Amino acid sequence: MRHLLSKFRFSGLIALALVAGVWPVAAHAAGSLGAEAGFAVLASGTGLTCTDSGVAGPVGISPSSTAVTSTRCHMQVQVADGAYTAFLADYSAMGGGFTGCTVLTGTLAGVSLGPGTYCFDAAAALTGTVTLTGAGPWVFGIGTGTVGALTATSFTVVSGNPCNAFWWVDADVTLTTSAFQGTILGGGDITTTDTSLEGRLLATGAVTMTRTNIFGCNATGTVARHHCNQGVGNGPEGCDPGNSNQGDPSRSNDELGGTPGDPGRKGGNGKSGAETATISSLNSAPVAVAAKSNSRLMSSVSDGAKGKSDLHANGKRESKNK
Repeated sequence: MRHLLSKFRFSGLIALALVAGVWPVAAHAAGSLGAEAGFAVLASGTGLTCTDSGVAGPVGISPSSTAVTSTRCHMQVQVADGAYTAFLADYSAMGGGFTGCTVLTGTLAGVSLGPGTYCFDAAAALTGTVTLTGAGPWVFGIGTGTVGALTATSFTVVSGNPCNAFWWVDADVTLTTSAFQGTILGGGDITTTDTSLEGRLLATGAVTMTRTNIFGCNATGTVARHHCNQGVGNGPEGCDPGNSNQGDPSRSNDELGGTPGDPGRKGGNGKSGAETATISSLNSAPVAVAAKSNSRLMSSVSDGAKGKSDLHANGKRESKNK
């Protein structure tokens, strides 16, 4: 009798959760990401292209033959077959569980949403600012009824827990001039331009990042520390120079329509501005890398900015610059 009563209570809890639309999708997203949870970016064999961007956190590719094109980017790339396989399994599982979700329409501008499971039946074109209240999880499905892509333009996501927001997308994802938060599980290619993201970019297709900063969530659900190149231009997306916004995102000169500056310095620090793309492999397999050169870089810097010292009869040294 006691066993039957416990079973009845558990069944009632399940029913209530299904009505609320927060189970099983939210539970799966919040606690069941596998090996992919430790990666900031995952891209398939169709390619990874990075230009004038930075990624704080591991970048994974699968298979090892995936072409990686890096131009003035700072990221660490590794072959991650196991993590990619885990991502594909989680993507498939999550996509089949949006029954009972709260259906959304429109751009989400000015909308506040508490923890729960939400969906767009088809494609979603987002702009403005959406605020996620509480601690999450927040789970979004894009294209749950038919083929649907996610397009975000000048779109800002505000939350206190970026690693507990999940965006499942049936097709391609395009983020432009946006400040995004959450893990994107894309069912196609992911393309970001002039954008910052706190979370993860996980794609079944190619990933292309241009003037983008990714601050990845680690496996424990903590966002990577922001490293901004302060005081140069007005900084890349997500990095206002010299604390120019005074801690108030509404005063940002990047995310509110300003033209972001080049995140690479143009001189004075002795660095060429070339990309840093460190490639490693979990299984020692080769990784194809095509690194584009900056046409303004000098082929040799051996004689540049070097001082020549002459010893004079009075014992003093005088420094001359070429």
